[in-house]
Amino acid sequence: MTPKLVLASSSPFRHMLMHNAGLAFEAHAARIDERAVEAPLARDGATPDTVALVLAKAKAKEVSDRFPACLVIGSDQTMSLGSQTFHKPRDMADAANHLLMLSGKTHRLNSAIAIAYDGDIVWEHVSHAELTMRSLDPDFIQRHLKRVGEKALASVGAYQLEGEGLQLFSRIDGDYFTILGLPLLPLLEKLRELGAIDG
Repeated sequence: MTPKLVLASSSPFRHMLMHNAGLAFEAHAARIDERAVEAPLARDGATPDTVALVLAKAKAKEVSDRFPACLVIGSDQTMSLGSQTFHKPRDMADAANHLLMLSGKTHRLNSAIAIAYDGDIVWEHVSHAELTMRSLDPDFIQRHLKRVGEKALASVGAYQLEGEGLQLFSRIDGDYFTILGLPLLPLLEKLRELGAIDG
């Protein structure tokens, strides 16, 4: 019997990507304190890749412990500029600061994914995308944030490429799914390998 797929996320974007790919799945948010998981990693100087992967695995494992005999997909994304790791902005002033720091520079999105089965991680993967933001005038940033409103607080980096955030960029290297935080192509390949979807 084919194991049931469970997405360990409440993200509407990840739900949409899975649904659009024709996957039958249930979604259950992981009950973990992400900042508590991250704190020791930050103290130890973990790379943004490692942080994303540890969080993806923690989400997959926590949900897998509650849903045995299911393939549970956990994912997480970090954003890095050089050695600095960014999180979702706390408020609109923080969002403006993020955009000012990213202005005219290339940053990296690190999208990690993990699959757990019966509480064990059976697969993990990290994909990257490089995004170059055009030089932004501080007044333009304020006008932009006023237009997009609270949506700016929902994403790491204070932008959403699937919306008006696209206007902030001059170059994007990487696939759409990695940018949205769910590297679907390697995931689908692994699900076919595991016999979880028709291949």
